[in-house]
Amino acid sequence: MSFRAAAPATTTVRLLDPEGRFVETDENAEFAAAARAIPDETLLAMHRRMVLTRRFDHAGHNLQRTGQLGLWVPSHGQEAAQTGSAFALRAQDHVFPSYREHAVTMQRGVEPMEIIAMYRGQTHGGWDPDQRGNTHISTLVIGSQTLHATGYALGQKLDGDVGTGDPDRDACSIVYFGDGATSQGDVNEAYVFSASTKAPVVFFLQNNHWAISVPVSVQSPTPLVDRPRGFGIPSVLIDGNDILASYTASVVATDHARSGQGPAFIEADTYRIGAHTSSDDPSRYRADGELEDWVRRDPIVRSEAYLRSKGATDAQFAAFDEEGEDIAADVRRRTVALTPPSVDVMFDNVYREPHPLVAEQKAWLEQYEAGFEGGAHA
Repeated sequence: MSFRAAAPATTTVRLLDPEGRFVETDENAEFAAAARAIPDETLLAMHRRMVLTRRFDHAGHNLQRTGQLGLWVPSHGQEAAQTGSAFALRAQDHVFPSYREHAVTMQRGVEPMEIIAMYRGQTHGGWDPDQRGNTHISTLVIGSQTLHATGYALGQKLDGDVGTGDPDRDACSIVYFGDGATSQGDVNEAYVFSASTKAPVVFFLQNNHWAISVPVSVQSPTPLVDRPRGFGIPSVLIDGNDILASYTASVVATDHARSGQGPAFIEADTYRIGAHTSSDDPSRYRADGELEDWVRRDPIVRSEAYLRSKGATDAQFAAFDEEGEDIAADVRRRTVALTPPSVDVMFDNVYREPHPLVAEQKAWLEQYEAGFEGGAHA
């Protein structure tokens, strides 16, 4: 299925309505056909990931509120957008997350405690992408990861890992960012560069309607999905609370990029139920009615209803809930036991290979600190 042909210009791709009923129309017919082919075990696995992510997210929020974390960035409400896209990726693809993609990073192999350590301020660099499903570290500088992904994707193309027709070799990069990031120059520069070089990158925008306290209606007078089209990048708008829409659109977009046709863009219309971060108070700028409306569109409730219509049982859902509680309990227990990392780590992970200048700096610091032990600096 061609991304350019399948992506409707004005409609929102939705395959599950808020009650979890399958929806097929003339506009979404190709996506619907792809959704019907998803194996039941994949549907259950995606639902499990959403449930575990939400429970982990709530645990992180509670740890911050009890003083165990310096900051927490919640993902409640955005689980379907993230999970569907993550399941569409291949092992050789590279992932460039921002700071809210807990479902994506954990699905790719990042350990929950690696995320916790980052927000506790006890890591010098997050994790090694080579050991975590080609998942690069979370980016806090708004929008900069779009340039990182574009540059890496161009490298994939120059290495000959695009458009070969070999599903085990062809690769792409996917980058996640929010609606607020679309106002950043880095993001628009990434559009220009990726389009002009036909870099195999998928831009995955999670439009959760608020860039902290600024609504998307103030950020952009035109729909965000229209912006990349002006740069020559095909784009599609999906219901971001629909796991099937996210998965199928991501399959099409990543196939488009891997085949050598250049970048693609997905806007997932979703909502952050919680605050922007634990430092934010959304009650100061959001209306209660708006929040309640989006709560009724809960992606996990929608997915569960669909799975029940396909025969999923109470026992299966109970098992997911129990596993989520186990993860939360484990995170609570291990967070308070975290110890500061060795100073060596900040030198060891500067470059991929050992570097003589970094080794010299590391040796100098070791010698300097050793002087304190002998009282030379007392």
